Amino acid sequence: MILTRPEQIEAFRLGALHKMLKLEVLGMKRSSRSAYSIIKEETGLKGSKKSVYDQLTAILYPPHDVEMEKTIYNA
Repeated sequence: MILTRPEQIEAFRLGALHKMLKLEVLGMKRSSRSAYSIIKEETGLKGSKKSVYDQLTAILYPPHDVEMEKTIYNA
């Protein structure tokens, strides 16, 4: 897949920052600016690393409505 539109590039970048934050939550260190600080600045999310990770996960991967999917696919 080729990313050419600015919104595609931004979505990919936010996904990469999400994965970087997961590694930071697990204990990995960076020599430069942390993904945690970048995400907080760009999204306005607040809280601990784990809290920000959970909030960003909910934004990037919203939960599925299982009952709605059953209704759609069994119709």
